[in-house]
Amino acid sequence: MKKFILFLSVVAVLATVNIYAIEKTDYFQLREKTSWHISFTENDGRMILHWDKLPYPCLYRVDTLSETTGAVAKELRYHTFDTSFTLNDYCAVSSTAIPMYYQITAYGLFGALTKPIAPVPNPNYPTPAAPVTIYHYTEENPASLRPYLVWHTVPAAVCYEVEFLSAPPEKENGTEISAFHHLFSTTQIYTNGWQADLSALDIQSPIYWRVRALDLSRQPIGVFSRAEPLIIDASLPPPDRPLLNYFDQMPGDEIPLYPVYQWIPMHGVNRYEVELLLKPPTTERGTLPSADRVWAMTADDSFSCYDEYARPYAGPYYWRVRGIDENGNTVGTYSDTARFIVPPRRGRAFAAAFGDSITHGGGALSYSPFNLEYNYTTYLDFPAQNLGRSGDTAHDSLLRFEDDVLPYHPYNLLILTGSNDLRSDLSAVSIIKDLEGIREKCRANDIRPIFLTLMPINPDHINQAFHTETDPGWYDKMRLINAFIRQQEYYIDLEPYFYDPTHTLLDASLSIDGLHPDIRGKMLMAEVINAHKEKFRR
Repeated sequence: MKKFILFLSVVAVLATVNIYAIEKTDYFQLREKTSWHISFTENDGRMILHWDKLPYPCLYRVDTLSETTGAVAKELRYHTFDTSFTLNDYCAVSSTAIPMYYQITAYGLFGALTKPIAPVPNPNYPTPAAPVTIYHYTEENPASLRPYLVWHTVPAAVCYEVEFLSAPPEKENGTEISAFHHLFSTTQIYTNGWQADLSALDIQSPIYWRVRALDLSRQPIGVFSRAEPLIIDASLPPPDRPLLNYFDQMPGDEIPLYPVYQWIPMHGVNRYEVELLLKPPTTERGTLPSADRVWAMTADDSFSCYDEYARPYAGPYYWRVRGIDENGNTVGTYSDTARFIVPPRRGRAFAAAFGDSITHGGGALSYSPFNLEYNYTTYLDFPAQNLGRSGDTAHDSLLRFEDDVLPYHPYNLLILTGSNDLRSDLSAVSIIKDLEGIREKCRANDIRPIFLTLMPINPDHINQAFHTETDPGWYDKMRLINAFIRQQEYYIDLEPYFYDPTHTLLDASLSIDGLHPDIRGKMLMAEVINAHKEKFRR
């Protein structure tokens, strides 16, 4: 027995030496490999990345990256979102809401065998910008007369226009409505999906459809998607429930303290009710509310619902949505049930972000904090719990400090609140008093307050987007508030990065609505914060 064990030990040593020699001498010449065949497959929004398997047993590292804005000195070109490892020559990757890049490195027992390949872009974000369809209706998978049409998000699109055609368009990748084959179109679509109603059309299957993204003025962003044939089977029952909009989700599973629920609406339904549960409903896709639901809220003519309560308690939560008629009865059935998990807290959080809707998330008018690409904490180089709440004034933030901040007891608190107050007739002195109150609460609880200066706003764009006026004295108030913030022991100066070329207003390229930074603006916020890591308590 001892001889056998000795024999195995010798074999193991020789094998290890052999492997070490192979890897260190680069016997297979992998270190100079620069050409990888990369491909993608996608099914209903689920994407798989494929590559050539190397002629040596490897562990493959796959990094998911996004490009940074380039506006902050000495920042890296890419921000890393996620890293995974696999022994296979394929890997599931997030089908995200912004252009992503994927980088592959092969490893052996003794380190990297290849250099990281040049980042490969996600194919769902072509140039010029065009939506890429997710649902396809074919002879094998025909559509009903009320199909859900779904496509990948175009970043910063405020709304979308869908066009139906009797034949393929005269020109693909164009910006003009078809002159000869146009059946009808609509611009009243505010999500990356829509339930069409084709029942009133006298059409022969197939017809064709395509979609383009629009800005706040209903002008095209990029071009139409490629026209898709729509094979119709009028005998099929139409979908009778809202479609949960979990397409194009960013990597990770962090959710804000105040959740938001989002779906693609049903045709002709103007009111919805969301219910929240602590366990799955007894009946899936039923018509009656759950007897044990813990919360419910009605949303009028909408595709999202903001939870009015914080959800700090660890564990799984379940939610679903139904359309309701004027009598409160279910239209069709409940949606499928979705789940999110609040992870247990293990000691103090390293950091948290506290403030109003700019912290909570959302932007480009049509996107809520559910869309994590509009959340600046998504792009931070360190974990930070999002404690933002849409609609907060500085005083509102002060009042909820004990309930929302202290349970996490973060070492560092990023504070950005008061932007809503700039638009009101509140004085700078009043807003500063509330910021002082938040600072003192931090100090009393051994939390480092790191203030972020307020960013400029654009009153004309705010009025166009929300039809509300802004206090003409907003700029002077901002200057006084930011002067106070710059006197604090710990602060990060966002203001200088967000001006337009006149240096008087919020740059429209960073914020469509004149108040909330959009994707590039949220990236920029995080990049400025990342550049000041020395201010964080470790």
